Amino acid sequence: MNLQRTGAMARKEWLHIIRDPRSLGMAIVIPMLLLVLFGYALTLDVDRVGIAVWDQDNSSTSRELVSRFAGSVYFSVQPVTSYGEGERLIDQGKTLAALVIPADFSAQLGKTKPVEVQLIMDGSDSNTATIAIGYAEATIQAFSREITLRALQQHGVSSASAPIELRPRVWFNSDMQSKNYIIPGLIAVIMMVIAALLTSLTVAREWERGTMEQLIATPVKGGELIIGKLLPYFAIGMFDVLLAVLMGQYLFHVPLRGSVGLLFGMAAIFLVGALSLGMVISIVTKSQLLASQLAMVLTFLPSFLLSGFMYSIANMPRPLQVMTHLIPSRYFVTLLKGIYLKGVGLETMAVEAGLLTLFAVVILMVAHLKFTKRLD
Repeated sequence: MNLQRTGAMARKEWLHIIRDPRSLGMAIVIPMLLLVLFGYALTLDVDRVGIAVWDQDNSSTSRELVSRFAGSVYFSVQPVTSYGEGERLIDQGKTLAALVIPADFSAQLGKTKPVEVQLIMDGSDSNTATIAIGYAEATIQAFSREITLRALQQHGVSSASAPIELRPRVWFNSDMQSKNYIIPGLIAVIMMVIAALLTSLTVAREWERGTMEQLIATPVKGGELIIGKLLPYFAIGMFDVLLAVLMGQYLFHVPLRGSVGLLFGMAAIFLVGALSLGMVISIVTKSQLLASQLAMVLTFLPSFLLSGFMYSIANMPRPLQVMTHLIPSRYFVTLLKGIYLKGVGLETMAVEAGLLTLFAVVILMVAHLKFTKRLD
């Protein structure tokens, strides 16, 4: 490979880019815009869930139970005076749930049968409903445990305590904030789409403008042409990664516990593969419109749905789990989450790093093999 010819090819491609400032701006602005939009809009946190409470007992005990819900960060209590009013609020979407406390609530406490408290949940959003039910069950169980202990103490058991006390400790994302694992995954998905989209136009543009004939007439070889065209976009992609990391750190306050050098090293390998994939699409299609559409379809949907960014791969059907091994974003998402949240290095994620490198090398070789300097 002749470095002078490769450098000249990179300079030519860079001149193409800076002569079209709109494309250059889009290459930098769109990833940041997507990160802001998805970062703020895409959240799996469930808090301040509206809950209508119909307290028919209105005793000190029932009010104490209601105060537990009102004092929780997960619920926003709205008192109602009838079953129908609570039902209407759920139908109108003003509350997600309704809690019905029976009229004999305090009178039945301590009897042989447990008191039944009804929780009605809007299940149209099953994920949110499931999480909210878990919060409500935890609140009720904590209150129920305290009532039991008080009853035992009233009967002379002064040192009464619960037989089992669960002390959960959450590692890596102690605040359980969804943005802490969504933002690293977003960086992988956005960079996959943008990188493939950028290079999907390069060779196709040469064919459509008729300048490929001039390149074929030059002594530049296929490998030099591909590397030369990739270098400017690689620099833009790394700049995008830098901006995304800075936004994650200072805008979304996502903790970065691992090695910054490892993060950018893995990002560089990932970009080589993603840019080469766009190059392969461009070489095969020879049409800018078709190449851009194909790049979007082949990168966005697989990266979004099958990389483990949004949905757990372990919960997918077995055929889809096997298919995810063909998605390079899967390995980069795992690497980013490991570096960001767990602070682990290659000693833990060597397999993912190796497969990501293998993907980059294979796709780059495919681009080299598919490109031919012939007018056919």
